[in-house]
Amino acid sequence: MRDNPNLSSEQIDRIRSVAQLRSVQTGEVLYEPSQPDVPLFIVLEGSVSISRTGEDDKILAVREANQFTGEMSVISGKRSLLNARVTGDGSVLELSRDKVLSLMAKDTELGEIFMEAFVARRLLMIQLGEGNVVLFGTKSSARTLALREFLTRNAHPFTYVDIDSDSLAGDMIEKLAVRNSEIPVVYCNNRYVLRNPSIAELAQCLDLNINTDKSVRDVVVVGAGPAGLAAAVYAASEGLRTLVIERSAPGGQAGSSSKIENYLGFPTGISGQELANRSIAQAQKFGAQIMVAQSVVHIDTSRQPYKIVLASGLKFNAHAVVIATGAQYARLPIEDTDAFTGRGIYYNATYMEAQLCDSEEVIVVGGGNSAGQAAVFLAQSSAKVHLLVRSQKLSDSMSQYLIGRIEAHPRIEIHYRTRIIGLRGAGHLEQIEWRDDALGESKSSPIRHVFVMAGAAPRTEWLEDSFVLDNKGFIVTGPDLAGFLAGDQWSLPRAPLLLETSVPGIFAVGDTRAGSVKRVASAVGEGSMAVHLVHRYLAERAEQHASARQSLTTATPARV
Repeated sequence: MRDNPNLSSEQIDRIRSVAQLRSVQTGEVLYEPSQPDVPLFIVLEGSVSISRTGEDDKILAVREANQFTGEMSVISGKRSLLNARVTGDGSVLELSRDKVLSLMAKDTELGEIFMEAFVARRLLMIQLGEGNVVLFGTKSSARTLALREFLTRNAHPFTYVDIDSDSLAGDMIEKLAVRNSEIPVVYCNNRYVLRNPSIAELAQCLDLNINTDKSVRDVVVVGAGPAGLAAAVYAASEGLRTLVIERSAPGGQAGSSSKIENYLGFPTGISGQELANRSIAQAQKFGAQIMVAQSVVHIDTSRQPYKIVLASGLKFNAHAVVIATGAQYARLPIEDTDAFTGRGIYYNATYMEAQLCDSEEVIVVGGGNSAGQAAVFLAQSSAKVHLLVRSQKLSDSMSQYLIGRIEAHPRIEIHYRTRIIGLRGAGHLEQIEWRDDALGESKSSPIRHVFVMAGAAPRTEWLEDSFVLDNKGFIVTGPDLAGFLAGDQWSLPRAPLLLETSVPGIFAVGDTRAGSVKRVASAVGEGSMAVHLVHRYLAERAEQHASARQSLTTATPARV
């Protein structure tokens, strides 16, 4: 089985040289949820049970001779979600996290076995809802939806309890001394009760950013969409000390897509969430560190290494920076839009949102690929999907396969030159008013769910004046900077590199970059290309420093 493979004696022999041999006795705890940097244990004799914490200490798996413990927390360095307890006297081989990462890098066969098992075990935990989080909420709560999305997009296992439909919810809420007015509530680590927490508070309780040290990084990547994750994978795999900082959860706009069918190598398609999860695991396998629910608010470009300042007050130094903050869908230009966000207005179209509008009519706003993918996906479970397009045709950038499916689908109706002009509802969206500009007619419809997938704007409001932006706020890079930079605004004798911003050594990739192609494959390509340019920039700096030291040595007379 992929989640519980048996190692051969020859494979175990290869591990012995980097592992510590330990005798263990029944009842001994090898690790528990409060422990970060979880070691990996190879069972030689005896057995080890894997269990969740709580009142029942439910046993989820048993590792016997020639099997091993651990899941994704081993390579991420985050706290374990489970207990490992010896259930039969014997012996084990113990490997620290650093030894595991080193072994996976050097031994391809063992690396594949460990990685497949770690990923499969985490996926099983997610499917079973076995973790250290219980979320109490309601379908009508925008905060509940935001917390569910955050946990899901961070691949963090959790149990969701709907207090309106779960017969046992009342007893559990009473036991935790929680009032309905405090919903959503998170029971975290079987110890802490968080009442209506923010995303940052939840991330802190789960220690999602543990072990992020203050050492100088070769490169800091700001943003964990496809471009940022690609940069992280390539940078870490090539030996660069890499830190990724993401303001919400990994995946970017692509993470909100139910299925991407034109991404190279996936003929049956892949969800944006799965693509992000695989990329995170890949980056962490090579040693990249990933921080979530942290916003970068300033880059001090007056010094080297550059100082990256977070809203939380944390600061990190880096020799090079890759900005991959992506773009966000524009809010509907209508009063009360924000009040209905998560209560009928959505900016993601995944299984989670689809559950909220099963068998109902829905609206998708937009004419590009994201809107097309959302319309096709929602049509599987919705009574009808109205696709509202501002222009007279679907976007020139929409893939032909999507256009064909949309036009042929019996439950999708396209409304050209149509826009939403009003929203009504008490607590939740209950009715929308839309206008057909071609006919000059307006009408109201009792539609309770609108998915907005149009008008992407860059997330560059935090950048300082030292960065050149175009008139829409996208970051100008490379040769395009020639029309913007004055003679004293560029400090190097060479011209800016292809993806380099107006600040040497700081690069922009993906949707945040002016002139980028709005495709996942293009973003991944730019992220990987940026790492090549980072290497070039770092080599230039090293050469300059060496030259400066040589000049200083030459200029200083020898002492006799």
